[in-house]
Amino acid sequence: MIRPKYYIIIVDICLAYLSLVGAYLLRFGHILLPESLFSWGFFKVLCYLFIVVFSSYLFELFDRQKFVSRKFLLYRVSSAGLGSFFLLSAIFYLFPVLQLGRGLLLISLVLFCCAQLGVRFLIRKFSHSVQFSTRILIIGAGELAKCIAEVVPKDQNVHSFVRFVSCTERMPEVDPALIVGSIDDIDSLIHDYRPQKLVVALNERRGNLPLKEFMRSKLRGIEIVEATTYFEQEKGCLLIENMQPSAFVYTQGFRMTPFMRGYKRIYDIVFSVIGLVIAAPLFPILTILIKLDTPGPVFYKQLRVGENEVEYFVYKFRTMGQDAEKQTGAVWAQKDDPRVTRIGQFLRKTRLDEIPQLYNVLKGDMSFIGPRPERMAFVEKLKETIPFYSIRHFVKPGVTGWAQVCYPYGASDEDALEKMRYDLFYIKNYSVLLDFRIIIDTIRVVLTGFGGR
Repeated sequence: MIRPKYYIIIVDICLAYLSLVGAYLLRFGHILLPESLFSWGFFKVLCYLFIVVFSSYLFELFDRQKFVSRKFLLYRVSSAGLGSFFLLSAIFYLFPVLQLGRGLLLISLVLFCCAQLGVRFLIRKFSHSVQFSTRILIIGAGELAKCIAEVVPKDQNVHSFVRFVSCTERMPEVDPALIVGSIDDIDSLIHDYRPQKLVVALNERRGNLPLKEFMRSKLRGIEIVEATTYFEQEKGCLLIENMQPSAFVYTQGFRMTPFMRGYKRIYDIVFSVIGLVIAAPLFPILTILIKLDTPGPVFYKQLRVGENEVEYFVYKFRTMGQDAEKQTGAVWAQKDDPRVTRIGQFLRKTRLDEIPQLYNVLKGDMSFIGPRPERMAFVEKLKETIPFYSIRHFVKPGVTGWAQVCYPYGASDEDALEKMRYDLFYIKNYSVLLDFRIIIDTIRVVLTGFGGR
């Protein structure tokens, strides 16, 4: 099933193109169509569409759950429009051949922002109708069912509901007032509540599931999904506490072929070289700032656990005082950590301290995208408490990754468990498209400072 945000993205692409057409009409009185798919005119249009949609993504304008107020929408849409203007202006300055023409950029962006704002207001208005409600029946009333209910997206629609169907005589873990009946009455419950989705949240299913009723419901258009699958779809991570070893063997994911490793290594080299060239002018500036801030080396190296649990030295700009862990040993970094220097706080917030890791990527110790590398002292401890923790070491660690862009900086064993969910999701669903999305999200994280510590 296609998520609503993808429909919104498609609508925005159409609006962006129509805004460009409208700008040509207002400016020149005619429509200028690209001569062919390989003409500069076509590349100009593609560049324009990509930038405006990219800016909308950065400002989270595709998340329907965040259309909570008119002020919020007005601020986000105008910010995305300004972001598009400055990005396109920079591209036109660097590549004059892509310029759209005098006045076209401003007119098209104004038209697009107005149309975009109108579409969001319409979505807010009609999202309260019954057609856009979220109606879910969770089969089960135990701990797993409670966990699933917590990840269902919050919906302000008065017609939306999440209800539970009890399957055993055990004391429920969920609110008893939300239990609408037992599994024996599932056929009538489906008829009365008309759910769009049934989520099966049972640890023990043998003899508890009415398969015939489920089959009839599915043929009537009701989506039936298993709890761990629903959790993965909504959260973008895995519910590893309820996963069996067989899930790693029989699923289509968790498979890194030599071909996949090969092209991943190719773009690792390309991205690391490009990144080091772009960042080269920053090295002398950051060197001076670090030296002026506190005494000690500019760079520091530390042993981290890499692919196949082989240790390697990771390189970063120094963000802590010299010998910061001499008394404490290996400890998690905390919020407002007193060991972090003044310039170190800035480097961590902007992720500039990670730049030297591109050298690790070039060497082959790391990948551009992958799980965050940890120290052996933490790894040995986490392997004892987190299921399947060693699986994250079947791929190279990364400078950025799915966990880094989806979850704040981890500073405890509990945070390590949460990030492990995202790491396994990445390993299971690895693809070039997922890597591209992580790169885009990394840009958003760097610009907003999300998760820095």
